[in-house]
Amino acid sequence: MPRRVLQGVVVSTACEKTAIVRVERRVQHPMYKKIITRSKKYTAHDEGNQCQIGEQVTIRECRPLSKRKCWEVIREQQA
Repeated sequence: MPRRVLQGVVVSTACEKTAIVRVERRVQHPMYKKIITRSKKYTAHDEGNQCQIGEQVTIRECRPLSKRKCWEVIREQQA
């Protein structure tokens, strides 16, 4: 089964070897048919603590590394 890949923005790096990444998606409202933005935060494994707040990163699904962490940072993109 392929691993999911998402893109988002780093919003926190307070934890050791972990980055909190906010991923936004655009969906249509079921009744009003207006396009709205929904966001969700993912905890991603950052082995070298290289991510900085505000960076655009790509994360990939992986095996569970802790209770809530099952994503890993695979590359940083220049913003």
